[in-house]
Amino acid sequence: MTSFVLPHEVHGDGPHKVFAVHGWFADRSAYAAVLPDLDRTSFSYALVDLRGYGEARDATGAYTTAEAAVDLVELADRLGWERFSVIGHSMGGAVAQRLLSVAPHRVRRIAGVSPVPASGLPLAGEQAALFADAAHRAENRRTIIDVTTGGRRPAAWLDRMVARSLERSDAKAFRAWLDSWAGEDFQADVVGSEVPALAVAGALDPALSPEVLRQTWMSWYPRARLAVLPGAGHYAMDETPLDLIRAVEDFLRADTPDRRPA
Repeated sequence: MTSFVLPHEVHGDGPHKVFAVHGWFADRSAYAAVLPDLDRTSFSYALVDLRGYGEARDATGAYTTAEAAVDLVELADRLGWERFSVIGHSMGGAVAQRLLSVAPHRVRRIAGVSPVPASGLPLAGEQAALFADAAHRAENRRTIIDVTTGGRRPAAWLDRMVARSLERSDAKAFRAWLDSWAGEDFQADVVGSEVPALAVAGALDPALSPEVLRQTWMSWYPRARLAVLPGAGHYAMDETPLDLIRAVEDFLRADTPDRRPA
């Protein structure tokens, strides 16, 4: 893995340091809808662009969750963050779980928003083709977003999400990331982690449903919690931003003062 400084922006100056990691379809702008209402006194949020996205759109790399976890640790060193929490959406949720094996002593809490399980999300047949071809087919991206939000969102929003996805991601990197988050199983490396772990599920998401997270996240992590957002699908940041903020920040606030374990 080559050393790389993830492009990022920091919001807030609170003592609890938090990384926010985007998912497969977008760069750090995925968190735009929640930014105005974050608690910037209690928390410092660093929003990052993973390799292949946003300001890192042309960055080379393996485009794997393991590489991304190492990149986050290097960024934490650069920022002077000895310990930190991680919020990850979808693919970013898999990155957050990777940190439980890469740097467990530095992670305070993880919060996955519709997080891909550490066991991956195997795809087959037509579904596999739909996702693989989404790298170069806008209509596939639109179908995926529509299905995973319960078929309830307006056409203009779907079009806007697809346009942002195409603009902010490199097609080859996008395709490579799929093999990592969907195909890699690192469950054995993280099961039993004592790091508090919140999974936020959208009730309208058929892919990463509350039941899927009960069978994975909730059964793996002894200090796990599950929050279900009734009005959300896979994109809670856009669909129910205030409910998401409340669920995640209440969870982060429950942490003890930031002391490095003996």
